[in-house]
Amino acid sequence: MKCTVCGAELKAVRTDLPFKVSERNIVILKGLPVMQCGGCPEYLIEDGVLRQVDEILARVDAKAELEIVHYAA
Repeated sequence: MKCTVCGAELKAVRTDLPFKVSERNIVILKGLPVMQCGGCPEYLIEDGVLRQVDEILARVDAKAELEIVHYAA
């Protein structure tokens, strides 16, 4: 698969990504599978993974300012 920004090849990797879930809450997902561009910082989260991310973010502690969650498929 090619990057839509620079045209380089996308490669499957695992990375840590932050998600801002509200005005005061940030969740860091560790080990998230993404398609990362080899030529620029662009990445792609596939639909199935994104559905699981949505489910994980819906379950986070609303009182925590920062939560770190290990992604497990």
